Amino acid sequence: MRSRGGLVLLALGLVAALTVGCSSGDGGIRRTGDRVTVAEAGALADVLHRNRLEGGAAFVVTAPYSTGVVLTLTGEIDFRRSEGRAQAVTTFPDGRPDDTRTVFFSAQDLWVGDVPGMREALNHAGARRVSYLRRPLSAPGAPDGTPLMDVIVRIVSGLSAPSADPAADFLGPGYTWQGQRSIDSRLASMYRLRDGHTVAVATAGDLLLQYGSAMPGSAFTVTVTLSDHGPRSVELPADDTTVAATDQPVIAAAVGV
Repeated sequence: MRSRGGLVLLALGLVAALTVGCSSGDGGIRRTGDRVTVAEAGALADVLHRNRLEGGAAFVVTAPYSTGVVLTLTGEIDFRRSEGRAQAVTTFPDGRPDDTRTVFFSAQDLWVGDVPGMREALNHAGARRVSYLRRPLSAPGAPDGTPLMDVIVRIVSGLSAPSADPAADFLGPGYTWQGQRSIDSRLASMYRLRDGHTVAVATAGDLLLQYGSAMPGSAFTVTVTLSDHGPRSVELPADDTTVAATDQPVIAAAVGV
């Protein structure tokens, strides 16, 4: 699986469940940290391309980005068009109410809506019938920092590739088997890659079930869980229900867009 786009910036911190004592392909005892087999290298090389062929998937992203504060996105993505939608919920440990909003995204833009009070504020500002604020996605490594939502969008969109990688790339040092575990009642094999990423691949069907990434310069991990792989069609907000965040900077700043 090649590192591309925003994924180049990421290092994975997902803690995998350990399975020691499984039989290896040569009849020996397989241990956590063993190098991947030839068959596993083939599955890893093809796992992002398989997402593209499947068309899309449902996803859940969890990002505990501060002590007790967790951002969770639950939605679906069309991998072929790099378009998705999700409900984003931020929970807090101190009794504050959850922050809930709807987000849509493409390869270039992010839409945010369903924020309490936002539609009324836009209506008061003269942007009638507008439900969503839209802005371009920040470029990876932007001088002023990349917003967490943009990082998450790029991670999810990046779990797709137009072609497979060379299987031989996964047979070198640093690519290791990390045991097996159940993810949403599906048995998965866990792998750590040379660049630090960890992935979970279904033992039946070789579909990508989970991907995690430790954020650079921080101690928290973004984890993406995929399910229900198959074609998806995401209808992005219409132009007449959207206003550019730059046209309403005060409201955009108030709701964190």
